[in-house]
Amino acid sequence: MTSAPNSTPENYDTPWKEAIEHHFVEFMAFYFPAAHAQIDWGQGYTFLEQELQAIAQDSELGKRFVDKLVRVTRVTGQEDWIYIHLEVQGAAQAEFAERMFVYNYRIYDRYRRPVASMAVLADDTPSWKPQEFRFEVLGCQHSLQFPVAKLLDYADQEQSLQDDPNPFALVTLAHLQTRATRKDPQARYEAKWKLVQLLYRRGWDKQRIIDLFQVLDWMMALPEHLSEQVWENINNLEQEKRMAYVSSVKRIGIKKGIEQGMQQGMQQGMQQGRRAEAVNLLLVLLNARFTPISEELASRVHLADAGVIEVWFQRAITSPSLAAVFGDEPASTH
Repeated sequence: MTSAPNSTPENYDTPWKEAIEHHFVEFMAFYFPAAHAQIDWGQGYTFLEQELQAIAQDSELGKRFVDKLVRVTRVTGQEDWIYIHLEVQGAAQAEFAERMFVYNYRIYDRYRRPVASMAVLADDTPSWKPQEFRFEVLGCQHSLQFPVAKLLDYADQEQSLQDDPNPFALVTLAHLQTRATRKDPQARYEAKWKLVQLLYRRGWDKQRIIDLFQVLDWMMALPEHLSEQVWENINNLEQEKRMAYVSSVKRIGIKKGIEQGMQQGMQQGMQQGRRAEAVNLLLVLLNARFTPISEELASRVHLADAGVIEVWFQRAITSPSLAAVFGDEPASTH
């Protein structure tokens, strides 16, 4: 039960993206409450996927888990729509603040409307918290300040996250416990099962439970035998509660569809000569399954040729460890 993200060559499609799209109001309320209070949610909102891809297609400013562009209306008593540019960044990156700045002005240049940029930092570096990009030259000053939500800042709030009814409290807790148990599969199994039980106790509808379970499953990858145990626990729980939610989804079909989608994205990137894109896709997958990978391994990926990258990518989908991905032990055949 190691759900992996779907992908396309242009946009790495993770459960983070799905969670944001399905529960955008709650996302804003949890991570950016001040901005949430200024938006007229009764007017609805629009995700601009193709528009963002057009803006970002020529960018070489690094890869993140996911980015979104959303059109919303402010609470002003009149028609007043703006754009929100969101980033979920999975690793500390020197040029991150610059990318926020570049995307902000590109979006403004395209639409000539106010743009609010904000980011969720899902990295593993406590001291890294970029919130501004600026430069000054010959008396000219240009800068962007942007709000961020640092997931590590929630590390000492486990009980409040468990009690918070917002679904992104559960997502944040899953992220933190994934990080805390990356070297202890048994501890991760126990943490994952507790979160699954908490998910069912929330009293949410079937679709929300399925959506959030996919996020938990993607983040908290387990060895096959522990994964099987979680599935058995879920089946028993759903029988007791008489609610066939997660277990009603065909597991084999989901797994194959996910793997095929990722492989197709990698193959298309390679065929079209976008080696840098393939490298980024592999690094995101490795960080998702084995958070976090070392700088040494990241450098090794950057220096590898295209054929080796593709081999490592295939292994990374199902291998039980980084050693298996990089050839130091047999990869999983499951």
